Amino acid sequence: MKNIDLNRIPSHIAIVMDGNGRWAQAHGVPRLAGHNAGMLAMKNIVRRCGQLGVGHLTVYAFSTENWKRSAEEVGGIFRLLILYVERELAELHKNNVRVSILGDYEKLPADAVSSLKKALKKTAGNTGLHFCIALNYGSRDEITQACRRLAVKAKAGQLDPEDITADHISRHLFTGEEMERVPDPDLVIRTSGEKRLSNFLLWQSAYSEFVFVDTLWPDFTVEEFEKAIIEYQGRERRFGGREQK
Repeated sequence: MKNIDLNRIPSHIAIVMDGNGRWAQAHGVPRLAGHNAGMLAMKNIVRRCGQLGVGHLTVYAFSTENWKRSAEEVGGIFRLLILYVERELAELHKNNVRVSILGDYEKLPADAVSSLKKALKKTAGNTGLHFCIALNYGSRDEITQACRRLAVKAKAGQLDPEDITADHISRHLFTGEEMERVPDPDLVIRTSGEKRLSNFLLWQSAYSEFVFVDTLWPDFTVEEFEKAIIEYQGRERRFGGREQK
């Protein structure tokens, strides 16, 4: 296998962490055991991103559609989230990781919100890896909210509708001004063999490179993560332009 070019590390990597439930089924364990195994995989990838010098890592942890799952599973996911924060916050802070949340996370259970706010406050001043967790997140909802905020400004006479640009929309997304403009992802990885975005960073991923792997998320190793980066580094990004001869 080729070695990673440390001079061409993606600035922003986004991951759809898919396959926890199928992993649990394959191992004959409850679905929550799959989510727990997925948390461990996430911990390893976060640590490796910091070591490689990745600027931003965004993981799809809980979508607006995930509320359709059983109350037992949803409640278990939030308990695991609280446990993850309690166990890992000290290490994240020690490693200079800044935690942010994408999505309307304040609609989560009160104890989960409290735990997340603690992490946000604790790591707010860190300058290393920016770890964005998409919680109660849906990209269509995100874009809709951005349009509503722009419409309010237009109605108030603060913005001429004719002057609205793509940059205006970008600045009003969850990754916009409040996040100090998180750059669009260079690389989007999805595990478990599925080949779709599932309402994740639809606007931001317009020119991202995609790597789809068959491995279920709990089995996704640091080595496979590095292979995805190497595949990304082997591609030529043209952003709609022509290949240079």
